[in-house]
Amino acid sequence: MGFDIHQFISKKQDLDAFKKANWSGSFQDYVNIVTENPKVCRNAYQRMYDMILSWGVQEGVDTKKKVLHYNFFDDPIDNGKDAVFGLEIPLMKLVNIFHSASKGYGPQNRVILLHGPVGSSKSTIVRMIKKGLELYSRQEAGALYSFTWVNPDKEDIPVFRQLNEIGVDEFPDPMNEEPLKLIPEQLRAGFIDEFARGRKDSRIQINGDLNPASRFFFAELMKHYKGDWNRVMKHIKVRRLVFSEKDRVGIGTFQPKDEKNQDSTELSGDINYRKIALFGSDSDPRAFNFDGEFNIANRGIIEFVEILKLDVAFLYDLLGASQEHKIKPKKFAQTDIDEVIIGHTNEPEYKKLQNNEFMEALRDRTIKVDIPYITKWKSETEIYKKTFNREKVRGVHIAPHTLEMAALWAILTRLEAPKKANLSLLQKVKLYNGKTLPGFTEENVKELRKETLREGMDGISPRYVHDKISNALVNEAEVVGTLNPFMVLNELEGGLKNHSLISNEDKKKQFRELLSVVKQEYEDIVKNEVQRAISADEEAIAKLCSNYIDNVKAHTQKEKVRNSYTGQAEEPDERLMRSIEEKIDIPDIRKDDFRREIMNYIGALALEGKTFDYKTNERLHKALELKLFEDQKDSIKLTTLVSNVVDKATQEKIDIVKTRLIKNFGYDEVSANDVLHYVASIFARGDSKQSRG
Repeated sequence: MGFDIHQFISKKQDLDAFKKANWSGSFQDYVNIVTENPKVCRNAYQRMYDMILSWGVQEGVDTKKKVLHYNFFDDPIDNGKDAVFGLEIPLMKLVNIFHSASKGYGPQNRVILLHGPVGSSKSTIVRMIKKGLELYSRQEAGALYSFTWVNPDKEDIPVFRQLNEIGVDEFPDPMNEEPLKLIPEQLRAGFIDEFARGRKDSRIQINGDLNPASRFFFAELMKHYKGDWNRVMKHIKVRRLVFSEKDRVGIGTFQPKDEKNQDSTELSGDINYRKIALFGSDSDPRAFNFDGEFNIANRGIIEFVEILKLDVAFLYDLLGASQEHKIKPKKFAQTDIDEVIIGHTNEPEYKKLQNNEFMEALRDRTIKVDIPYITKWKSETEIYKKTFNREKVRGVHIAPHTLEMAALWAILTRLEAPKKANLSLLQKVKLYNGKTLPGFTEENVKELRKETLREGMDGISPRYVHDKISNALVNEAEVVGTLNPFMVLNELEGGLKNHSLISNEDKKKQFRELLSVVKQEYEDIVKNEVQRAISADEEAIAKLCSNYIDNVKAHTQKEKVRNSYTGQAEEPDERLMRSIEEKIDIPDIRKDDFRREIMNYIGALALEGKTFDYKTNERLHKALELKLFEDQKDSIKLTTLVSNVVDKATQEKIDIVKTRLIKNFGYDEVSANDVLHYVASIFARGDSKQSRG
């Protein structure tokens, strides 16, 4: 028996949701809905702000400043497909604008302009908002309604008779207006007061007039019924409205074309010449297509892609739409709209706007939100992990730190050189990433951010890095089965030669030098991991720790240590203690202070009934690992890997280290072998410098 598609679809269908999304009823039915839930008649900004909040908010702190993280921008709708990482502060500013606009404090009369370098997530943010509004309009919390003109009793009414001649028996409002706009303007204040009586925080607003098409129907029917509004309402069918970008309902997108092909009717609609003969006039609204982007985006959002590339004629439409919430369709009076107007642009276009005195009116009606590149290492890494993970990259193992090193280089290119002489650019990256460095507090990090002028507005785009990782995967990694950092770093360097956005040779040279910084950091990281893998014998570390503590105790209490082999009392082993302390840079003049700190720590634990464990003291743990590595590396003879002459006993020890790298650090067989050879070559050339941590 074959696959039963009908049964499969039946199980997946939600007929109840379909029924709700396609609800229709009378005007009175709608007023009853508003009575139960006044939020159904929110304006566009209120609905957008509520939609973002509906996904939840988390509070965090960034350099002592409270930061709100809006879960919506993690893209819970598509499991993180369009998630935006590391831009909490710009997104918080954007949502604050929505919040202020939702309360009518002014931003609702402005064009919101997302400004930043190429590839900084501007269009992704808008795409997320449009996607969120679509889903929200399908949910009960985001329900909204519009109406259709109908003739239920098939009466002979002129306004419908002409429609019937072309086989049409109903006329949906072309701009999906709010049904309450059907209440005559002179009666609205009284209706709102009556509605609000006895209610708290549920005062509704009815702003603007009907569009020309619905005004025409309303006026014709009022004439027919001699002003009887109740009878006119028989011809109203209120319907649930669901936003859809693909169906051009509530969500509009406008993308500039070349000047010869630009036409302002794309924004505000155009005359339907075929219908003029039927309706007799080009000023009859039934002969007009109210299908411009401003028209169809009513009640929702309109996105302007590369907004500053618009022809000047379009910008005049934009000014009225933002400030007065009105558009001017050809041959008709100004028409009210209710929509969020958001655009995005890059740096060169924005500079043109600043330098063009004729664009002063637009500048005055614009709220600019800078969307910079990410400056946090961890967040940049998340971008690449979203695409290059086990589910999507099959058959190739991505070696540990490969994506991190690509992200590190991208961040280094975006940061401004620190003004503090004792701070390197790499250290600045680590401070921004949340690492604590000696001598630097959260206040210092805050100062570092404040002293920059354009940090995050220049540098390498995530798209470039993404493309080069893809190249490395296809060109090399698929052949050997593993992708390592050097494959990616080589691609990043090679691509600079023909980078379309970087023509300055000094800048290219600077970016190449930063690749050397990344390679050095990677070297330090893998040396540390190999050291830890070699010294991961917990029994040996515990024994070494016990020996160290016995000597420290004897030293601080001015006692002798009993030699477990000879049974004799001996002076504390100063050489042993210093060999461990030097691994974490404890100077000779500070050794006594450090030893007392250790003994006080052990004593405090004892008072609480707890036993000392070296793992709870990060610095001591690291020192013990490094000491054990130093003691064991010669017995493992790691450097013999370079010559490929390895005896059986050494090979067994190397295999144990390799297994630890795979188990503890995420390597596979190939990448573990590669990293051991790489670290071996470092030792072979005499580089015994300790990891900088």
